[in-house]
Amino acid sequence: MAEISVNKKALKLVLDVIENKDVYKVDVKKLQNGATVIDMGIKVTSGYLAGVKLGEICLGGLGYVNLTTTNFGKFVLPSVTIATDFPHIACLGSQFAGWRLNVKEENYFAMLSGPARALKGGEKGLFDELQYKDNADVAIAVLEGNVLPNEKVMEVIATKCKVDVDKVYALIAPTASLAGGVQIAARVVEMGIHKLHEVGYDPKKIAYGIGSTPIAPIAKSDTKAMGVTNDAIIAVGSVIYNVNSTEGDNLEEVIKKVPSSTSKQYGKPFYQIFVDAGKDFYNIDPLLFAPAQITVNDIRTGKTIMAGKLDIDLLRKSFGI
Repeated sequence: MAEISVNKKALKLVLDVIENKDVYKVDVKKLQNGATVIDMGIKVTSGYLAGVKLGEICLGGLGYVNLTTTNFGKFVLPSVTIATDFPHIACLGSQFAGWRLNVKEENYFAMLSGPARALKGGEKGLFDELQYKDNADVAIAVLEGNVLPNEKVMEVIATKCKVDVDKVYALIAPTASLAGGVQIAARVVEMGIHKLHEVGYDPKKIAYGIGSTPIAPIAKSDTKAMGVTNDAIIAVGSVIYNVNSTEGDNLEEVIKKVPSSTSKQYGKPFYQIFVDAGKDFYNIDPLLFAPAQITVNDIRTGKTIMAGKLDIDLLRKSFGI
């Protein structure tokens, strides 16, 4: 898969955003060192369309994000559906927020996801396991934060990715923004694959992935937004994977471990869990971060396995419906 460059694929989407910045309601800044920063929610009010593009850029141009609505019986919510034919690369190799961008001398911190990660590599051997590394001369970074990166921050990204700084593009949206909320909802497929990986299943065996989840309401703060965006996936996010299993995989036992409801902390809105954990992420059970329901079609055997449940009551508590 090394011949597919997630950065080059994503660049086409980034250039579309730049060319149509008025349509996407974004602000494009060319910094003094030539790097490009695209604001999608800090000083502008980007919406659904920008969020869709941000989600697809996160996927390295190897997936699609579509807007829809979901009827939950007594209420209807805006939702996203995500599909990719390159799950382990698009999701774990690009979309996963595996880079904690911490530039101490600038007092700057943001979670970095997107194609740039495949240039940097590492992440405790993740890219070696995925057997994927990008060698593009351009880096596309997606930041979840509320402060625009400056020249020094962009130089750090360029150095880590081994590209010239004028070839670095950073797109940023806060958690408490509509564009940010859409791109987080678009992680539902990635969260399921990450959980499969956490319980020991080889993500390279996943051939295709599709999933859906509601878009959380815009919260008053990034901390509150973190709660509702996580709950959208934890409570009612659903994913379907087509898997090329091998003899002895025991998929039924593996799949049982994936849904969010397997966590001992499951049952309360995420913000309350966060508060109860002393607002320390390290005190939150990592098994909680998963879709509510997973369905797997085993291509080798033809069997279909499902685990988990949709918890509409939990969603209502979180969203205040």
